[in-house]
Amino acid sequence: MSADPVLSGPQVRTRAAILAATASVLADDRSATLPDIARAAGVGRTTVHRYFNDRESLVREATSDAVRILEAVLEGAGVDDGPAVDAMRRVIAAMVAIGDRIVFLFGDPRVMESLRPHQQPNGDVLVTRLIERGQRDGTFDSELPALWIKHALWSLVLRGCQDVRNGDLPTYAVTAAIIRTFEHGVGQRI
Repeated sequence: MSADPVLSGPQVRTRAAILAATASVLADDRSATLPDIARAAGVGRTTVHRYFNDRESLVREATSDAVRILEAVLEGAGVDDGPAVDAMRRVIAAMVAIGDRIVFLFGDPRVMESLRPHQQPNGDVLVTRLIERGQRDGTFDSELPALWIKHALWSLVLRGCQDVRNGDLPTYAVTAAIIRTFEHGVGQRI
């Protein structure tokens, strides 16, 4: 759609369904077609074209939408609230809960590379801030670089979300496994 028109409630829901389906379908198959995406969204191809001019604009909007949702769930997880260990557990659970979008964004490095500098997720800053806070209070190993801990976290979350998508593990098991692996891997040794 051009020039950001005001959408009705049903139009907002349809657009959101198309964006969610795009993230889900492309997380599985980066070469999926517009008809594949339309089918997953439960709409016709012409409906997709009413909202998005072409596949490129749809993927671009789905990427921006996924980044926005990631940032919202990270902010909603209360990164600055309570002990760092509790905040990190909430962050991990929040990221796993949006697994399709995590796999869509991070399963193919080209997706994140396609973002303009002003679109880069602020969530990365929130996670780094939490890790550094945990290092200062002794929750996370201060001898490891915060960048390394962040990369380990994102890798665990991506792999866990892929395992959920593949049907290898249920969401609750993946969340618990990521938390346990992360805490035992970067927690301070007692």
